[in-house]
Amino acid sequence: MANAVMKFGLFTSAQAHSGDLGPQGGHGFGDYLDFNVAAERLGFQSSFSVEHHFSGWNQVSSTLMLLTALAMRTTRLRLGSAVMVLPWHNPVLLAEQAATLDLLSGGRLDLGIGKGYRHSEFKGFQIAPEEAEARFDEAVEVMIRAWTERNRFSHRGRFWQFEDIVVEPAPAQNPHPPLWVAAGSAASIRRAAARGFNLILDQYAGPELIAERIALYRAECKAHGFSFDPMRVAVARQVYVATDQADKEAALRRQAAYTQRTIEVSRMPGRADGGSHVLAYADTAGATEAHALYGVPDEIRAKLANLEQAGACYVLLTFSGGVAQLQRFAREIMPSFSSRADTARAAE
Repeated sequence: MANAVMKFGLFTSAQAHSGDLGPQGGHGFGDYLDFNVAAERLGFQSSFSVEHHFSGWNQVSSTLMLLTALAMRTTRLRLGSAVMVLPWHNPVLLAEQAATLDLLSGGRLDLGIGKGYRHSEFKGFQIAPEEAEARFDEAVEVMIRAWTERNRFSHRGRFWQFEDIVVEPAPAQNPHPPLWVAAGSAASIRRAAARGFNLILDQYAGPELIAERIALYRAECKAHGFSFDPMRVAVARQVYVATDQADKEAALRRQAAYTQRTIEVSRMPGRADGGSHVLAYADTAGATEAHALYGVPDEIRAKLANLEQAGACYVLLTFSGGVAQLQRFAREIMPSFSSRADTARAAE
């Protein structure tokens, strides 16, 4: 384990104000920026932020704008969305905004994209859930063309029409920012690999299932002519560095209560399928917290070693707590898994 190289990023959220802080790292926007600046200084690789609407929790709704503010405060941190829900967005406007952020950040954008799962968002935007996949596919087609086509073009699709356009600016990264998708089923992993998308694996699956999914993704990338890089697969995990067993158990209870709120908005009324990855674990007591990185440092190191054995080299962490948790993780856990350069930054 001492020679292992594992990269760590953040899977973060923010709230417009700090009046209802939950264990998912909900900070006021200013606190969110400070938190991420500290993470860069401590050697973290990236920060991925969600997009949600109409929750009543002050969740991030203008993700790329928030990431642009973060770009102005950082120099190395990769800036990720997890995820921009394509059915909500005009794909040309989104392509322009993403390219602008990529330029302003010096090519640091990792654009996570998805189809959406919250029924309240489909209802609020008055978009049929049954259209989500088709809207996603058409939006991807338009956005990639917008980033790579330097001549004027027109598009006549089912959901969007554009006439004689050239999309500006071009992004800094060639041919475009890396595209990330969250996937869990074998079918969705195969689709991601076939399209050259990077992969975000959910925070609830255990190491054995993570190993199966990484192996499938690696094989499918090879089958479609794409080289496999372990940094193209990120595994999400909740983390809390506890002082003792009682502190750990109290934190797990808080996390379970917070996760229940996500479960409640994830279920599609009248449907057994669809929704967030969390629903596969929601009906088994303790399943949503079973593989969270909660515990004293030795416990967390052991769980990370299991993920490493499963093939995970890149872990996105949702911290339960503020900068003090970042510092403890960087000081007490990262040196066992990170390269010398990262460890040196963590010691600053």
